[in-house]
Amino acid sequence: QVQLVESGGGLVQPGGSLRLSCATSGFTFHYYVMKWYRQVPGKEREFVAGVTKDGGVKRYAESVKGRFTISRDNVRRTASLQMNSLKIEDTAVYYCKAEVVGQNIEYWGQGTQVTVSS
Repeated sequence: QVQLVESGGGLVQPGGSLRLSCATSGFTFHYYVMKWYRQVPGKEREFVAGVTKDGGVKRYAESVKGRFTISRDNVRRTASLQMNSLKIEDTAVYYCKAEVVGQNIEYWGQGTQVTVSS
């Protein structure tokens, strides 16, 4: 059974930091590109960050470049998103996604709420 479980969300003040984790099971983790997305009510889910299977290449949305860092651990089968200098507009539900590029195979977690507020 495929599972992706996000954790680490919460309430933080502007300028603060959070680290999200995505624990996975049920699929061959190192075959999959890992990505983070976020969504606010009434808007489409948007790409935040992605990392290749071996962790060698990382890509970020312009809005988070220089503030967020994606990483993965192929031994522990986890993906993480370190979020620094958080802004109010980073408030969203954050989802991790595992995908096999070009094969229409993807799995999603259930999401974790991040709220940035003073």
